[in-house]
Amino acid sequence: MTTRPIVVAAPDSFKGSISASAAADAIASGLMRVWPGMDARRCPMADGGEGTLDAILARGGQRRSRTVTGASGAPTDAAYGLIEGGRIAVIEAAQAVGLTDRAGVSVDVEQRSTRGVGELMRAALDAGVREIMVGVGGSSTNDGGAGMLAALGVKLLDAAGAPVDASPHGLTSIGAVDAGSLDARLAATRIVVMSDVDNPLTGARGATAIFGPQKGVAAQRIAALDAIIGRFAALAEHALARRVQDRAGSGAAGGLGFALQLIGGELRSGAEVVADLVGLDAALDGADWLITGEGRSDAQTLLGETPWAVARRARARGVPATLLSGSVDAGALALLGEHFAGCFAIPAGPATLEQCVSGASALLTDRAEQLARLFAAIHL
Repeated sequence: MTTRPIVVAAPDSFKGSISASAAADAIASGLMRVWPGMDARRCPMADGGEGTLDAILARGGQRRSRTVTGASGAPTDAAYGLIEGGRIAVIEAAQAVGLTDRAGVSVDVEQRSTRGVGELMRAALDAGVREIMVGVGGSSTNDGGAGMLAALGVKLLDAAGAPVDASPHGLTSIGAVDAGSLDARLAATRIVVMSDVDNPLTGARGATAIFGPQKGVAAQRIAALDAIIGRFAALAEHALARRVQDRAGSGAAGGLGFALQLIGGELRSGAEVVADLVGLDAALDGADWLITGEGRSDAQTLLGETPWAVARRARARGVPATLLSGSVDAGALALLGEHFAGCFAIPAGPATLEQCVSGASALLTDRAEQLARLFAAIHL
């Protein structure tokens, strides 16, 4: 190894704080305090949730914006991307129905809809693409993907044949699903669902039971809402002659994973898809060290989240991977330590969450510098 190692900085975004690109830059800045002029390879990462679009477009492509229906029904501006010369569209569901959108979560979760995601998909089809990658993480919705399907032409009807609203509340009166007007272009379009969730749509491990509470579903409403989504799903499956609600990932994004697979979507690990698109493997070629991270690392990290996926690829190439996150669950250190060459949190001492969030960039830079000094002392 030379006195200036080759290091890959491949963090996820620190949600609510800084983007993956900013985190990669901060890490690289810390490294270059120790090794000026070094080869710090920045590979901002994501797993299909918030920040996925930015991470992918950091490698090139066109960013487009569209006014769509937000989770609450109010208009919202959402971005999507075109890559590979406009052949592939990248959609981040959180752009339209994100959990961090104050307007979107201003109404009860049973009033929210994924219609805006379907509108982004339609915009992509209008742009001439025939492959759509949809990152489904970070949504505030729990409508089984009904809103997305409605935006793509599927009719949701009550027992008398009148339209019902594409929200959990509206689905309480659903009596039939008519897929006769589903956008015909979808039949010739490849759809990739980017997710790190393998839950089915309903039941004890389903969307509502596992993820509903963090979106505002009250404990006493879980069973009833789960039944509503299950009834809608059965009608939708009948209309499209396809059964997918028990498939892995159908419970992602409040059932958006179900609806996307229902129209032919293929479930893939979001982190793996992003790693391919940003050229992580090429960045690891000849590298001496990799640093990854996220806002908070715990046992969930090892279930396919970005740091785990990045470390797995690094390990396959003999490159040690260090975890540098906003916080690290002490109870998960033993498990995390099996996959990372050291796990570190960015605070240098006692600090409030607000201080860590607002100062994340400087904290990352400082901590990366100290890790680099330790690395240099051991290896150089």
